[in-house]
Amino acid sequence: MSATILTADAAKQAKIEIITDGKGTQAVHDVVVAMRANRRSGTASVKTKATVNLSGKKPWKQKGTGRARAGYASSPVWVGGGVVHGPEPLFVNGVFVNRYAKKTPKGVKKLAFRKALSSRILSGDVLVVDSFEVKEPKTKTFVSVIKGLAGDVRRTLVIAVSFNDMTFLAGRNVAKDLLMTAAEVNTENILAFDKIIITKDALEALGNRLQG
Repeated sequence: MSATILTADAAKQAKIEIITDGKGTQAVHDVVVAMRANRRSGTASVKTKATVNLSGKKPWKQKGTGRARAGYASSPVWVGGGVVHGPEPLFVNGVFVNRYAKKTPKGVKKLAFRKALSSRILSGDVLVVDSFEVKEPKTKTFVSVIKGLAGDVRRTLVIAVSFNDMTFLAGRNVAKDLLMTAAEVNTENILAFDKIIITKDALEALGNRLQG
C-alpha cells in the first residue's frame, strides 16, 4: 500500500473544483463557527434571586442602623445572591431549544467544504491510495500502516467510501487518527488534521458530492 500526493490537476479530473483565491474564506469561518455552536449543550443556567438557596429574612431592621436598606440576602447586589439576566435553558412550547444553534445554507456549506479541501490539496497535505484496510484488528498494525502512508505526523484523517470491520477494530483506540466515510466528512474534519489519506473511490465520491 503506497500513497501519492493529490495534485490540483488530479483533483480536477475527479470533478473537484480547486479554489485558488480568497473565495470561500468567510464561508469556512461561518460553517466552522456554526458546527461548534450546534455542539453546545445550550443548558447553561444561573440562579435568580427567587431560586438561590438563601433566606428571605431581612438582614437587619429597616431604620436606625445607619446602613442602607436591605430587603433580603438573595438580592443580586450581595455576594452569593441571585444573578440578573443570566443564561437559562430555553423552552419553546415545552421543547428545549439550543439558543446557540446556527443554521447554515447548503450552498455555504458546499462552498466552505470546497474551499477547505482546496487549501489542503494546494498545501500538499492530501494523499491518495488505491484502498485502505488493515488485515488484523491490532492498534499497532493500524498505527504502522498510517505511519507508512502519512509519515510521522501528529494527526491523520482517513477517508474512504466504507471501511471493513477489521479496519474499524484496529483504529478505534487511536484517538489522534480518524476514519470517516466520504458521505459524512465535513469542513471541520478537513481542517483539523495534519494529513488526509483518501482512497480513489472516495475521491470520486467527494467529487460527485460537490457536484450535486
